[in-house]
Amino acid sequence: MDRGKTTMQPNAPMRDREQEEGGCCDCCIKCLGGLPYASLLATILCLTGLALMCSCGHIALTNTLALVENHFSTTRDHHISLTKTIDIFLYCIYGIAAFFFVYSILLLSEGFYTTRAIKKELQSDFKTTFFGRCITALFVFLSYILALCFIGIFGFTSIPYFLYYNMQKSCNAITNSVVSDVTSICVDVRQYGVIPWNASPGEICGTQLVEVCDTTEFYLSYHLYMVVLAGTAATAIALIHFLMIMSANYAYLKSAASAV
Repeated sequence: MDRGKTTMQPNAPMRDREQEEGGCCDCCIKCLGGLPYASLLATILCLTGLALMCSCGHIALTNTLALVENHFSTTRDHHISLTKTIDIFLYCIYGIAAFFFVYSILLLSEGFYTTRAIKKELQSDFKTTFFGRCITALFVFLSYILALCFIGIFGFTSIPYFLYYNMQKSCNAITNSVVSDVTSICVDVRQYGVIPWNASPGEICGTQLVEVCDTTEFYLSYHLYMVVLAGTAATAIALIHFLMIMSANYAYLKSAASAV
């Protein structure tokens, strides 16, 4: 038996373990380096704004209808058109939430695609297709249209907030006794087209108006419309952010493809 030729390697398992840990660390760094952080931030902002706009808008519209039914229009026939309009808005909220959830995921996926393509270009292994550039251009066009739409939605959602703000200011004027005759301070929702002119009572004045402002429907709706306004602005900003990202990516992909 030749025992002198036997060699021991006690450090072999330790070296294998170090190589395995180093490989996992390099893999994590590589994965983190390929994340489209700008698109990820825009996606989070877009989904957050949509969640605020849709959830709070649903509750605010429901409470607005209850406020009108309980205090400004006691006859159902007078506010039936308002009920139908709010129902349409609620269905629109459902559709907007579903569409933009899918659309934001698609934009995030497009961000992963372009980031990976740019990484390959830096490694001298860049290959992009005409179809891929067309998809990016299509998303740029759609994001531009949707950003304009959400700017319009932002202006539209400021209308109910403005009405509630004026009503709150009237109640504060009555509470603080700004004028001697508080019955001269009134709120008539008929002049805003919310309910027809033959609706009864349609107008509330003085201390009754303060009682309306103290109701849960008014207090909750007033603050929820503020949140809806902020959520709509956040979504519009996210779409503009997406638009800038994809425009830059498209320009980079096009210039890199022409250089090949």
